[in-house]
Amino acid sequence: MTTVVPAWSLTENAALQPLNTFHVPAHARRLLHINDANALPEALAAVADAPLLVLGSGSNVLLAADPEDVVLVFNNRQITALEHRADHTLVRAGAGVVWHEFVMWSLREGLSGLENLALIPGTVGAAPIQNIGAYGAQVGEFIQTVEAWDQHTQQWVRLDHAACNFAYRDSLFKHEPDRYLITAVEFRLPLLHALRLDYAGIGEELTAMGIEQPVAADVANAVIAIRRRKLPDPDVLGNAGSFFKNPILPNEQVDVLLQHYPALPVFPADDDRHRKVSAAWMIEAAGFKGQRDGDAGVSPNHALVLVNHGNASGAELLAFARRVSAAVLEKFGVPIEPEPRLIGARW
Repeated sequence: MTTVVPAWSLTENAALQPLNTFHVPAHARRLLHINDANALPEALAAVADAPLLVLGSGSNVLLAADPEDVVLVFNNRQITALEHRADHTLVRAGAGVVWHEFVMWSLREGLSGLENLALIPGTVGAAPIQNIGAYGAQVGEFIQTVEAWDQHTQQWVRLDHAACNFAYRDSLFKHEPDRYLITAVEFRLPLLHALRLDYAGIGEELTAMGIEQPVAADVANAVIAIRRRKLPDPDVLGNAGSFFKNPILPNEQVDVLLQHYPALPVFPADDDRHRKVSAAWMIEAAGFKGQRDGDAGVSPNHALVLVNHGNASGAELLAFARRVSAAVLEKFGVPIEPEPRLIGARW
């Protein structure tokens, strides 16, 4: 007997603890599941009396309080190769596709570019919002088009790469969080891509693996090994990956910092007037790596990672994060800000 999956469904008073990787207890008054993106306008009409909060896998949010909004989850998980060219393939992925599964799919298809972004938690639909990045790569480099429902105009839109305004951990969608509901993303993935091997120990990891001439899949395996060592598994220890962004500062300020702290790691930024400095190094130097207050704390393996040791509330995690930020500001004069979206609170 074939089970018919409805195009969408609505649940009242739904628990959100299974739907956020911090595993903080929270509830949604209504939870809207979208299984067929084409049914989105119809489903939205049924909940038009309340604002929306879209959750991917809840891997880039901190629920500091119960959301007042209708919580929406996309379950459309189709991946389609739209066009094959001599040097690239155009691929369309539904918003509900698990990001890491998409990266591994692309590698199995002989495509490259996303290998440095392996094992990042979340979904394809959430990836453009934060312009997710790791180990020298950002997803915006490979996004050709974002398909979305524009809640202002009540129309479907297709936004090209330029319209998305991608920047470091930033995009158009982050600045207009209540406007666009991303339903699918189209990627231009090259068949051959210059491998990024000089960031955060990838080269050393490949050497330890005995690989002298790596291909994209080898880089992905190296990234996966590094991330598993440094970052706690959200299924074991609640977290949202890197909680703080690396600050981008004017060169003059970086030079002053290096005079006082010559060991501070510094990385290039998007323009030659600024450089990126390591928030993890500053947090550790401020004494917070591995520290905790009750069940809220910082991972002992990676100072950027805020963790829930069991029963911390979202409000308790946020309070601890603010303590970390205040300590870094006092010691270095550098403000650090969270990567995840805060629900029910402001930074």
